[in-house]
Amino acid sequence: MFFRKKKRLRNEFNESLMKELEQLKWNWHNQKSLLEKSVDPSTEVIAQARLAEVKYFYLFKEVKRRNVRIKR
Repeated sequence: MFFRKKKRLRNEFNESLMKELEQLKWNWHNQKSLLEKSVDPSTEVIAQARLAEVKYFYLFKEVKRRNVRIKR
């Protein structure tokens, strides 16, 4: 009875975490493909791609630590 709200809040946060993870994955893949297609990428583009990768893997580790499962 007392922990229902806590469980509901955790589930809502986990769902938003998974949505954010999907967005970061999409962004990272776009940055990666941009680097592969460019002939002479600037340092700014390389830094943005690296930042997108680091953000994605940080959130991925957080999802893994929380044992969040995808509901289908």
